[in-house]
Amino acid sequence: MRAAELDPELAAVVDELETLGLPEWHDLSVEAARRLEDEVFSGEPEPAVASVRDVAFDGPHGEVPVRVYRPESAADPDAAARTLVYFHGGGWTLGTLDSIDGPCRELATRTDSVVVSVDYRLAPEHPFPVAVDEAAAAVEWVATVAERFGGDPDRLGVAGTSAGGTLAAVAALHAREFDGPEIAGQFLLYPIAGHDFETDSYRENADGPLLTRADMEWFYERYLRSPVDAANPFAVPLRADDLGDLPPATVVTAGFDPLRDDGLALVDRFAEEGTPVEGRHYPAMAHGFCSLTDRVAIAEEALSAVAEDVRSRL
Repeated sequence: MRAAELDPELAAVVDELETLGLPEWHDLSVEAARRLEDEVFSGEPEPAVASVRDVAFDGPHGEVPVRVYRPESAADPDAAARTLVYFHGGGWTLGTLDSIDGPCRELATRTDSVVVSVDYRLAPEHPFPVAVDEAAAAVEWVATVAERFGGDPDRLGVAGTSAGGTLAAVAALHAREFDGPEIAGQFLLYPIAGHDFETDSYRENADGPLLTRADMEWFYERYLRSPVDAANPFAVPLRADDLGDLPPATVVTAGFDPLRDDGLALVDRFAEEGTPVEGRHYPAMAHGFCSLTDRVAIAEEALSAVAEDVRSRL
């Protein structure tokens, strides 16, 4: 499933990052990794949206900050828009509302959706299942209050990248298991779906680019309380006995991503067990590529496809 070569435009971006001499995540302390992420991934607030509001809700572990984006296309206060609850990536250890600001603005604009970005608590200070608890609570809260900020609770979806894609998936699983809100779609960009570091994609892409096997081991070591948690489907979705009867899914995977095979396995499980799924595989891409739409043509193509899926399902 892997292309012979990395896409030339993406390779140029990788080369630029390598010239900066940035350390890999697993070589850093958590504090240093968070500082580096703030430095590298926080950018200018674009594209423009009609409004951005920072609010919070009372979650199971305390107050949870969220950022609500309302697109220009949904500026009419009397019109209810699609509503997308979004979870950032970062291996459950990194990530802020600021670091995912650009992609949330892009999704709001491209999908004509109110996007609610969730600043869930991070490991290792708050290991599993805290992020899962807060993800499920965020979906329930948004379903209840969506109309206050112009959202339509009947057109509610969940989305996320990497660890955030995992949280989106398990929020949908939680809603099924515990009679939660109706979710019309789940949109999972290169999610962390398994816990096997010996798959073909982990071996082929052990040294990256953009994400390494050692990085993933480092993230999991901080997220899980013990090896027992790796058997819990709310931590590792592929451990679920049944992945049927879930909201229609889009799963994006990349050929040069250690997580590729887990994402493809998730697509297969959805299809075999009765969850409608659109698998969107990009063989010449690497982890995180959808954040590079301004530099990589295939990333622009992929994000446009995801946006169309959101528009058609919500």
